Amino acid sequence: MRNLRNRIASRQSGFTLVEIAIVLVIIGLLLVGVLQGQEMIENTKTKSIVNDMKAIQAAYNSYIDRYKVPPGDEALATYTARGWANTVGGNANGILAAPVAATFTNAVGENQSFWQAMRASGLLSGSPTDVLLAALPKHSAGGTIGIAVGAPTVYGLNGTFVCASGLSTKQAAAIDTIIDGPLPATNIGNNVGNLRGAATAAAPLAPVAAAPAPTAYNEDTTVVTNPWTVCMRIG
Repeated sequence: MRNLRNRIASRQSGFTLVEIAIVLVIIGLLLVGVLQGQEMIENTKTKSIVNDMKAIQAAYNSYIDRYKVPPGDEALATYTARGWANTVGGNANGILAAPVAATFTNAVGENQSFWQAMRASGLLSGSPTDVLLAALPKHSAGGTIGIAVGAPTVYGLNGTFVCASGLSTKQAAAIDTIIDGPLPATNIGNNVGNLRGAATAAAPLAPVAAAPAPTAYNEDTTVVTNPWTVCMRIG
């Protein structure tokens, strides 16, 4: 009887090497699954931001095809005559005036009129009467999407741009790669191509007219970096 109790006690005293190995394998698989899941979530966010920017690009060009003028430039009377409920309009000079300083405040120029016209036309979802920050779309990473027109340039390029704020370095690099292709060996791509961007001191910080300084996308999570703003030319 004593020998039986001793054998039972010895079996209950700990795990065998095989059992420990199985537990470690299971833990390893769980960690891999968690890391892969986080990477998939991050990739989904990045692709969603690019899709949002390209959807705005498509809507912008569709508006021009339909009305033969840039969205946001037409007079309020024109919008009213169409039966739209817009509350602001443009100066009808044939040029969209959306200064970079108002990209993420939507406070001056024809920025507000742009979003109202795009929504009233049905090309973008949302209320056509929203103004200021309430009118700006939010992207999947929590930042804001805005519009900017070069006067004379946006990040060194002429044209009309859709911009996204509050991005991590990894997200900015991924968006750059999707839009402009693989990065060079220097990992610098923020100052070339149709997508331009810069790390900002605070988010959301509007883009600027000058071309951004060449900056490597440093994805080292131990290095504290400022959030990025990127802008893609749409017209």
